[in-house]
Amino acid sequence: MATTPSSAAAVAERAGSPYARLFRLPGAKAFCVSGAVARLPISMMSLGIVLALNHLYDNWTIAGTMSAVYILAVSAVTPFYARLFDRLGQRRVGFPVLALQVASMLVFAFAAMARVPIAVLFVLAVLMGLCQFSIGALVRTRWAYALRGNPDASLLNTAYALEAAVDEIVFILGPILAAFLATSVSPVSQLFVPTFAAGIGGAVFFSLRNTAPPVIEVVEVKPAPFDDADVLRAASRGPETGSDTAVTLDSGGLRTPRRRNRSVLTYPGIGPLLAVFVVFNISFNAFDVSMTADYKALGIEKFLGLQLAMFALGSCIGAIIFGTRKLKGSNWSHMVGFLCLLTCGYMMFRLSMDHLIVLGVLEVLAGLCVSPLFATGNLIVKDIVPEGSLTEGLSWVTTAGTVGTSLGSTIAGVVVDHAGPHAGLMIPWIATACAIPIALLGWRLSRRGSDKASKAVEAVEAVEASL
Repeated sequence: MATTPSSAAAVAERAGSPYARLFRLPGAKAFCVSGAVARLPISMMSLGIVLALNHLYDNWTIAGTMSAVYILAVSAVTPFYARLFDRLGQRRVGFPVLALQVASMLVFAFAAMARVPIAVLFVLAVLMGLCQFSIGALVRTRWAYALRGNPDASLLNTAYALEAAVDEIVFILGPILAAFLATSVSPVSQLFVPTFAAGIGGAVFFSLRNTAPPVIEVVEVKPAPFDDADVLRAASRGPETGSDTAVTLDSGGLRTPRRRNRSVLTYPGIGPLLAVFVVFNISFNAFDVSMTADYKALGIEKFLGLQLAMFALGSCIGAIIFGTRKLKGSNWSHMVGFLCLLTCGYMMFRLSMDHLIVLGVLEVLAGLCVSPLFATGNLIVKDIVPEGSLTEGLSWVTTAGTVGTSLGSTIAGVVVDHAGPHAGLMIPWIATACAIPIALLGWRLSRRGSDKASKAVEAVEAVEASL
């Protein structure tokens, strides 16, 4: 059978690596690379604060607490900025907020260099955190917009896996660079590099107009009669399906929809998902702080960045593999499996922490589960939250993660000061183990919600058939 030119083009479009197909999208390379550069602060500022404050004050509790205060400030405003981005547009909000972000980071870095009183530095850390936003959520929203209508639905999985890999590449380079600058240049030099990266990368990202999602889409709506089957279906589903639009009827047919300003937190399944991200993210900063204290005690602090990067390297590899595979089962089941594997990995970390080469190998292996965990969480959000609130939904996941990492910094700082780094490295596996039953609860609630939705659809179809 002969192949038509149109079908041949479709086959060619589906051929090759899914990552290659992603980057054939117009503008994809530009917003992906600039977004990656702008994300450098997420891997450097928190650890940079810990390294700077410990060098200046020789106190892990103060260092961990200030890092936690900064992260909590970030988490408090991230959903607020995300809603602004969804409502007003990425470019309109991005440039002024980016200017505030860069200015606050510079002020904090110069204040730390001048060794201002610790109370003043705490205030500046809070102000710096209040000027941060989730660039990763903005990039993922652009991917969702760029892939809307694409016949290959799995490409969004690949895009989110790619972004998880980018996060991990940033986390590979960030700790190495932060540790090197703090130990070889000056105790505060690692605070300036992420500032310039955020400014340059963010400015390029927000200047890209063609790939920015539109704020308002104009849709032509044709009038429909009162007794039309689709009108009856829309009216029966409107108030009950969690839609942002309330559909009502009047004597002339379908009435103009009224927009509801519904919070992302009210959608079923979001609560357990955010709880999972809070709890298991405790493990990451707890691991970083504990390993930093251990390396300082051993006198090999200059190798700290390389050691921490092993974990991120494994996560990057895991993201690449995850993006090329179609796993069977629900996203919730995948999350539970990855949490179980990560818990086992953290247990092995504790047993091998005095054997650094073995620990590095185990970090790579356990890291294979990290990026798939984050990508799976983002996919769950994409399934639950409507397109118009996607940035807000993804930012809430980021916020939950930052709350968890801040708790990890604080808890680990106190434990390390009072019981040493070996006790601190117990925290990661305990945190991920506690996240498993929460994920199971979310999985159960999600299945129950799906069953209810199916029954509602069947009831509407039965009423429609009887008309």
